[in-house]
Amino acid sequence: MTVTRACEPITPLPRPHPRHWPSVTAAALTATVTVMPGFVVGALAPVIETGLGMSRSALGLALSSFYAATALGSPVAKRVAARLPVHVVLATAALIAAAVMLAAAQAEGMASLTTALVVGGLGNALVQPAAGRLIATRAPAHRRSLAAGIVGAALAAATLVPGLLVALVVPAYGWRSALLAAGLIALIPVALTPLARSPHRPQPAPPATAAPRRVGGTLAWWSVAAALSAAGNNAVATYFVQLGTDSGLPAVATGNLLALSALLAIAIRIAAGALTDRAPRRNPAVIASMMLAGGLGLALISAGTAVSFVLGAILAFSAGWGWTGLLLATALQLVPDRAEHAGHTVQVGIYTGATIAPFAFATLSGAVGHAPAALVCAAAAFAGAGAVVTGALLLRGRPGR
Repeated sequence: MTVTRACEPITPLPRPHPRHWPSVTAAALTATVTVMPGFVVGALAPVIETGLGMSRSALGLALSSFYAATALGSPVAKRVAARLPVHVVLATAALIAAAVMLAAAQAEGMASLTTALVVGGLGNALVQPAAGRLIATRAPAHRRSLAAGIVGAALAAATLVPGLLVALVVPAYGWRSALLAAGLIALIPVALTPLARSPHRPQPAPPATAAPRRVGGTLAWWSVAAALSAAGNNAVATYFVQLGTDSGLPAVATGNLLALSALLAIAIRIAAGALTDRAPRRNPAVIASMMLAGGLGLALISAGTAVSFVLGAILAFSAGWGWTGLLLATALQLVPDRAEHAGHTVQVGIYTGATIAPFAFATLSGAVGHAPAALVCAAAAFAGAGAVVTGALLLRGRPGR
C-alpha cells in the first residue's frame, strides 16, 4: 500500500482530450501513408523488375533499405517526436511519403529507387514515437488498446492501397502511374494532422495498474518478438503477388485477395484493441496467440496450392499482423511516462524484421524456391510468439515497485 505524506502536494491527473478519436484517426492515416512506399514498391515488384531491368535480389535490397532506414532512424526520430508538436511531426512524415512515391515513379534504376526509399524510411521512423505520445496524451487509459489498435491498423491499410493499385491501375496505366496515384493519396492525411494537436501531458497510469519500473528486459524480448514475426509476415506481404501467381492465382485475383486480407486485418486489429481494453493484463497472451496463428497461415501459404494460399493469406494477414497495435498499447502500460520510448521500442522491432525480410526472402527463395522460404517465415513467426511469452514471464518475476 502506498502512503502519501501530508507535506506532499497532490497533483490532479490531467483529463484526456474529449475529442481523442479524430486525433487518433489522423495519426492512423498518417501511419498508413508513411509505410506505403515499401508496400507499394513490393506489390509492384514484378513489373518494376521488368521496367527497370532489376533482378529480384536487387529490388529486395532496395526494399530492405526502406525498412533499415526506419529502424536505424528510430533513435533520432524518438528525440524529434519528443520535442516537436505531434501534428507537425505527422504532417512532415506524410509530406515526405508523398514526395518519395512521386520520386519513385520517376526512377530510372536501382540507385534512384533506393535513394527514394531510404528517405521514405527516415520519414516513416517519425510516426510510431509520435503516435505513442499522442495516445498517452489524448486517449483515456481504458481506451488505449483500441487507440493503439486503430494506429496499428495502418500497416494493414498500407497493404490495401497497393492491392487496389495492382488490380485497377497497373493493367491499364502501368506501374509509374500507380506510384503517382499512391503519392497523391499520401497527401490526404496532411490536411487532417491539425486534429492531432496534443497540448496535454500523458496521463499517469492508475495506481492499481502501475507498471513495474524495471522493464528493460521485457521490452527487449518483445522487440525481438516483433522483429521475428514481422520478418515472416513482411516477406510474404512484400512478395504476395508473386507467391499468389506461383500458387496458380491470376495476378488480378491476387491483388484483390491482398486488398480483402488488408480489410480483414484492419477489422481484427480494431476489434482486438476494443476487446483487450477490458482485460489489458491478457495482452501478451493475445499477442502470442496472434503470432502463432500468423505462423500457421504462413505455413499454409508454403503449401503452394491456390486453396491453401487463400486460406493462409487470410489467416496470416488477419491474425498474423493483428498484434502490432496491442504490442504498442502493452508497451505504453509499462512505460506510461515515456510514450515515445514505447513507440520507439515497437518500431525498432517491427522494422528490424522488415529490413531483413525482403532481401533475405528474395535470396532464399531464389536458392530453394518460394514454398520452403515461406516455411522459414512461418518458423520465424512461431519463434516470435515464444519471445513474447518469455518477456511476459520475465515481467512477472520482477517486483512491482
